[in-house]
Amino acid sequence: MFDMMNMFGKVKEMQSQLQKVKENMVNITADGEAGAGMVRATVNGHHKVLKIEIDKDLVKPEEVEMLQDLCVAAVNKAMQAVGEKSKDEMKKATEGILPNIPGLDLGSLFGANA
Repeated sequence: MFDMMNMFGKVKEMQSQLQKVKENMVNITADGEAGAGMVRATVNGHHKVLKIEIDKDLVKPEEVEMLQDLCVAAVNKAMQAVGEKSKDEMKKATEGILPNIPGLDLGSLFGANA
C-alpha cells in the first residue's frame, strides 16, 4: 500500500538537500574566454557574471573598466529575465500535473531564481 506520510518525508528531505546544494552553488566559479583570450568572463554556480575582463588593446584604456562593468550588468539582467521566463514556462508546463504541495518549489530544480 502507498505510504503517503513516508513520501512527504522523502520529498521534504529531498527539498532540504537541494536547498543546501543551491546555497553552495555561489562558491563554484568557472571561466570562459573568447577572441583568443582577449575577452574573459567569470561566472558562479548561480549563473551570475562576477567579472568580465577585456584586453586593453580592444578599447581605449580609460574606458575598459566602465565597459567591463556595463557588460556584467547587461548579461546579468538578461540571465535574470530568462530565468523568470523559464520559471513561468515551467509553471505552465506542470500546471494540473503536479500537486500543489506547500513549501515544495520545483522551479528551483530547473534553475529558476538561481
